[in-house]
Amino acid sequence: MTKLTHLDDEGNAVMVDVTDKDATERTATAKGSVLMAGETMALIIDGGVKKGDVLSVAQLAGIMGAKKTPDLIPLCHPLALTSVTVDLTCDADRNAVDITATCKLTGVTGVEMEALTAVSIAALTVYDMCKAVDKGMRLTDIRLVHKAGGKSGTYEAE
Repeated sequence: MTKLTHLDDEGNAVMVDVTDKDATERTATAKGSVLMAGETMALIIDGGVKKGDVLSVAQLAGIMGAKKTPDLIPLCHPLALTSVTVDLTCDADRNAVDITATCKLTGVTGVEMEALTAVSIAALTVYDMCKAVDKGMRLTDIRLVHKAGGKSGTYEAE
């Protein structure tokens, strides 16, 4: 049975010791969506949300979220990210804002949590900015779709 890396032999939570790992280029990409009513989608596309430009604010929030990951997720290492991109697109056919975040660095530990946090925070920001008109929005399908670098190599979601 595979042992969880964030637990010691007694079951106590520990930060993984990465002292002896080799620094490699590491990337991770995560995706997710916010599903909403058609009227809400129209407001976002037309720039009619009272709180402002939903996509720009959510993009910035996602970048900030990636940088704050170790403050939000226990046992995550603070990382010197070299790149964070967060892209939001409107799919009017699905009434969805689709979010993709990619994080990069050269270091001794991966950036999967940073990419996932970026997507999550961007999605929460879309919700926050639009909740006055649509409390029924759903944050969905937040997942890791790609990671590269490190000992475990490349992962591509199916």
